[in-house]
Amino acid sequence: MEVKTSLLDNMIGVGDMVLIEPLSEDTFIENLKKRFDHNEIYTYIGSVVISMNPYKSLPIYTAEKVEEYRNRNFYELSPHVYALADEAYRSLREQDKDQCILITGESGAGKTEASKFVMSYVAAVCGKGQEVNKVKEQLLQSNPVLEAFGNAKTVRNDNSSRFGKYMDIEFDFKGDPLGGVISNYLLEKSRVVKQPRGERNFHIFYQLLSGASDDTLKKLKLDRDFSKYNYLSLDSATVNGLDDAASFRTVRNAMQIVGFMEDEVQSILELVAAVLKLGNIEFKPESRCNGYDESRLLGIEQSVLERAFSFRTVEAKMEKMSTTLNVAQAYYARDALAKNLYSRLFSWLVNRINESIKAQTKSRKKVMGVLDIYGFEIFEDNSFEQFIINYCNEKLQQIFIELTLREEQEEYVREGIEWTNIEYFNNAIICDLIENNKNGILAMLDEECLRPGTVTDETFLDKLNTVCAEHQHFESRQSKNSKFLTDHSLPHNCFRIQHYAGKVLYRVEGFVDKNNDLLYRDLSQAMYKANHSLIKILFPEGNPAKVNLKRPPTAGFQFKASVGTLMKNLLSKNPNYIRCIKPNDKKAAHIFTDSLVCHQVRYLGLMENVRVRRAGYAFRQAYEPCLERYKMLCKQTWPHWKGPLFFLEEKRRQCLEDLATLIQKIYRGWKSRTHFLLLKKSQVVVAAWYRRFAQQKKYQNIRSSALVFQSFIRGWKARKLLRELKHKKRCEKAVSTISAYWHGTQVLNTFFSSNKEVNCFCLQMQKYFLGLKKMPSMSPVDKSWPARPYGFLDGTHQELRRIFHLWRCKKYRSQFTEEKKATYEEKLAASELFKDKKALYPSSVGQPFKGDYVEMTKNPKYQKLNSFVEDKVLVADVVSKINRANGKGAPRIFLLTKKSLVLADQKTGQVKASVPLPDLSSVSVSTQNDGFFALKLKEGSTSAAKGDFLLSSDRLIEIITKLHCIGATSADRNKINIDISDEFLVQFKQDKVCVKFIQGTPKNGNGVACKRKNNRLLEVSVPSP
Repeated sequence: MEVKTSLLDNMIGVGDMVLIEPLSEDTFIENLKKRFDHNEIYTYIGSVVISMNPYKSLPIYTAEKVEEYRNRNFYELSPHVYALADEAYRSLREQDKDQCILITGESGAGKTEASKFVMSYVAAVCGKGQEVNKVKEQLLQSNPVLEAFGNAKTVRNDNSSRFGKYMDIEFDFKGDPLGGVISNYLLEKSRVVKQPRGERNFHIFYQLLSGASDDTLKKLKLDRDFSKYNYLSLDSATVNGLDDAASFRTVRNAMQIVGFMEDEVQSILELVAAVLKLGNIEFKPESRCNGYDESRLLGIEQSVLERAFSFRTVEAKMEKMSTTLNVAQAYYARDALAKNLYSRLFSWLVNRINESIKAQTKSRKKVMGVLDIYGFEIFEDNSFEQFIINYCNEKLQQIFIELTLREEQEEYVREGIEWTNIEYFNNAIICDLIENNKNGILAMLDEECLRPGTVTDETFLDKLNTVCAEHQHFESRQSKNSKFLTDHSLPHNCFRIQHYAGKVLYRVEGFVDKNNDLLYRDLSQAMYKANHSLIKILFPEGNPAKVNLKRPPTAGFQFKASVGTLMKNLLSKNPNYIRCIKPNDKKAAHIFTDSLVCHQVRYLGLMENVRVRRAGYAFRQAYEPCLERYKMLCKQTWPHWKGPLFFLEEKRRQCLEDLATLIQKIYRGWKSRTHFLLLKKSQVVVAAWYRRFAQQKKYQNIRSSALVFQSFIRGWKARKLLRELKHKKRCEKAVSTISAYWHGTQVLNTFFSSNKEVNCFCLQMQKYFLGLKKMPSMSPVDKSWPARPYGFLDGTHQELRRIFHLWRCKKYRSQFTEEKKATYEEKLAASELFKDKKALYPSSVGQPFKGDYVEMTKNPKYQKLNSFVEDKVLVADVVSKINRANGKGAPRIFLLTKKSLVLADQKTGQVKASVPLPDLSSVSVSTQNDGFFALKLKEGSTSAAKGDFLLSSDRLIEIITKLHCIGATSADRNKINIDISDEFLVQFKQDKVCVKFIQGTPKNGNGVACKRKNNRLLEVSVPSP
């Protein structure tokens, strides 16, 4: 008896992760590893295909395999990329749904190869015919051309796509290809002039030098030796497994199939050669550049090219100004021209291919899109290109989240299906950090590029630190320091973003320049003057008749707009996913690194995808298309379903008049019965309704009249009471006024009737004292005082002024706290020490003496230093300790207590020196506007072994004032002397060195400069005031 076996019996591991038991991250990785070890590189998650890069050729892409998967159910055979391609193609052909295939994964995971397999399968299974075969061949042969000009070797991938490609393949109603449209995104043109170590330039350069004939190279003035070209890296010029000569022949054949004319191919090769030769141009002051071959290849005169590299013309409205470029600017202009020439040539290639492969008919077409875009990149040195690439991958991950995780769960909730929510990370917050129109990183980069003034990469980073410091997915050195966190892995010129695939450190150097994508107008105009057939097309802005002074859009803005258009295009189609995974970083076969694969599984959200698929429903479709597709399976539904909807529709078509008559009859019967019931009850209903209405109306009238009458009465009583109260108040005021005047008259009569002179004198004294009551201010610094009215009050006037001043000073002092009194005493001491003696003193008057400037108790790295210092710290600041050998400063933590002073290392907090205050004899400072001071130690003391200390601090006034106050209040030691002189001696070990202060302008405008002149002299140069 023959026993039939199913596909699951012979399968290695589990082909669909939805069926794995038990579901965990370990079993998920173990299943991938088991299948990978047996060359089973494809695994399903429902309709999602996981593709492992085998780093070797496998015999699973033959014509027999294509026929095996053709028109087969998705789950009928073992997992394969052909199954997904067949499912997408049949859905497009039979269900009339536009499809898109999204291939995602990090760099080196095999996305480009997967896109090739999809396109080759679709080309193999669609219709045949001479025209159809021509279209298919052109679509397939566009890949080698674009790979040669847009791919390069990187440290992670020998054939890495350095541009994004999205191809829309257009089909007719039968499913036969009509043509296609290719869109390219952000070619990494900086690679043209510079490649990271271990990487190559674009393939076409090496293919041209290796595969072109000797005659072709002679015409192009090229040599096969890679080392003769500055733009080609030598450490990775040859790659194992890549035959550049054979690839060049393949590219030439592909260009012919796509439709390039021979003169077009020659023009393209001339421009590629010109880019190579541009890298060999050298510039020297007062000499001509060596650009004869380059100008010949470009079709322009050598003098025109030399002038374009030597001068820059700036135009603004009606003004035009020409400036001479230095050597560095000339090299920058050369590289900018090479990058723009190559990138524009690449864009022209894409447009030229589109002209050849576009559909000739204008009828409605079905579309299948294939997206092959650069993968997520994390290198040792990540710049603007990696930032843009990773932003694009964030947007693709957001689409995957929207369509496979969030939208599917929301659909179950809308349908009322019992559902347990599955948590997942939504990267929308990261996309918003980058693309937000107001405070996104791209918006701030554009704002920085377009604003006037000095714009550098550092100002851009400062802007990010200001706006994005609090964002949970953004980190920088400054944002860390503001939170008292130390991260030495984060350089000062970098920022870090927590992407969905991990943390990426970006170096800001080159961000502004690459975003501006600046090409001098002189170069564009020089290129437009070329006789070359292709150059004028590539540089239309060089036409002097069409000068546009408007600043072109930035690279970031253009890419953001392109990505937005791409996302809308993808969302309008039915998505199919291929999630590519890289098994190891060595690009070697049979190696499976668990940690690397686990990291990719996590950030791609594959576990959450499995959980949603397991808990959800594998198939969903609206009723009408489901019935239309499967009605032949049941007698009741084939060929016509007789259910309510279709039954009524069929009856309506067959018996339209009978149905209309029936509906009219039912409607008339219902209307007549309703009218009859109303007539039957009308008498009772009308009488009851009228009585109720009449009573309500009567009650409303009575209540309204009562309220009006009440309001009038209340108003009249209130106004009457108000008049009475006002009259009573006027009477009481009149009585008080009359009584006061009468009593005053009686007193005056009695007063003036006896002792007139004495009374007049007393009256004048009384007026004088009452006048003083309002005049003086309570401020101790107010010197105003009213003039004396009479000569006999002269002595009293001055004594009262002195007494009042002492009293208000006492009142002012009584408001002070002990801490404020101490502060004023220190300020008074500083004034006595330095006023009119030290030029630095006036700038310190308005600054309070804070004491602790490094927040000793809050900073965790100074805990050990806190434990070393037992007394209360009076001053804690960062000072510069002057090196006795070369006069340069080293940062030190300066601590001052009542018993000692301590010098410690700023970074580690390690104590470098501790000096008891009794060992300190004096302090020397200059009269200039500098912060230098010398702490002189007593001879023979234990601290004097290494000599005196020469320090520098912006807070010199506060430090020396507190030293002086400590010595003045301590009874157990002598007072510390403060010497102010522009020349004093400092003891450095066995030598005495003279420190001399002079006025002048230091070099490079760096402020105060200290320099060791000889063994006996240290000169300090202070800027003139």
